[in-house]
Amino acid sequence: MDKLRVVLLFGGRSSEHSISCATAGGILGAIDRDRYEVIPVGITRDGAFVLEADDPARYALDPAHLPEVVDNGTRVRWPESSASREVRVTDATGERSLGDVDVVLPILHGRFGEDGTVQGLLELVGLPYVGNGVLASAIGMDKHVTKTVLEGAGIAVAPWVTLTRAALAEEPELWQRRVHGLGLPVFVKPARAGSSVGVSKVSDWSELHAALDVAFAEDRTVLVEAAVVGREIECGVLEGRDGQGPRVSVAGEVVVTGRDFYDFEAKYLDAPGVDLICPADLGDGELFELRRIARRAFEAIGGEGLARVDVFLTDEGFVVNEVNTMPGFTPISMFPTCWLNSGLTYPELISELIEVGHARGSR
Repeated sequence: MDKLRVVLLFGGRSSEHSISCATAGGILGAIDRDRYEVIPVGITRDGAFVLEADDPARYALDPAHLPEVVDNGTRVRWPESSASREVRVTDATGERSLGDVDVVLPILHGRFGEDGTVQGLLELVGLPYVGNGVLASAIGMDKHVTKTVLEGAGIAVAPWVTLTRAALAEEPELWQRRVHGLGLPVFVKPARAGSSVGVSKVSDWSELHAALDVAFAEDRTVLVEAAVVGREIECGVLEGRDGQGPRVSVAGEVVVTGRDFYDFEAKYLDAPGVDLICPADLGDGELFELRRIARRAFEAIGGEGLARVDVFLTDEGFVVNEVNTMPGFTPISMFPTCWLNSGLTYPELISELIEVGHARGSR
């Protein structure tokens, strides 16, 4: 069997650049080399596409030195039109072909990659790719739009208020009343960022302005959300095969014991105070309902490929917190862990995503 040629695309211009690199390292170390030929393409923080080394160790997540894509002088050239799938690279020795690409695996987190921008580029040049399309990626990246779509589909979400600096300046008293109406505590979040970057918990209104400044540093639109009291549960979703509906994994639980919330340091830098438990201790009825809601949420945003659906299990039932269209994908991240406990190993999960993306591009 001929190997599929896969471009692994990582890095990017967002604040989650290093997390994307760490994810790429995990995939490079686990992908089935008997089935796939890998071309690692990094995106620098400035947005240059460079040919990277096929070396998982280069992208290890070291808290003292986070991995990144450094401009090495190469430039990857995408096909000039949908009539070709040839990818080329230029360097100090000239230009050469990297061959025809079968599918692109974009492991990009945050803006300029997870938000539909790179997906749009790949659509324009006619390259098949793994994961969600332009629309679902854009919806999933924007927390305000996600909540609006889910609420319209009859799915419970936490109460929220969306702010811009212009709106605050024009009608400060109105927006203050709306925000205070949520009650304390609240979470302040950039509308378009992930990995808890720019997120603050506000337990006293005197902390609000500082929290807004942190969030506005990441995005021009910010959400203030009412805190939800409940268990923090996550599950993975995969696109169905052969016309079947989405598949949902077992659930995992995030148990926060010594921190305000599941922040960036706890997610990626092994900071104490958080335990990840998978499978979560749920009754059969609770797991059935969670899977039903996760499928509805995935379908509501037009999901393809994969997603992680994050919810709170409250006394009144499940409340959806987020639909993450490119979840953390390091070997120890919750998304692969949930699928491991559902019967798919990390290499098998990578293969499944590639095969689904390749098949979609062939239709």
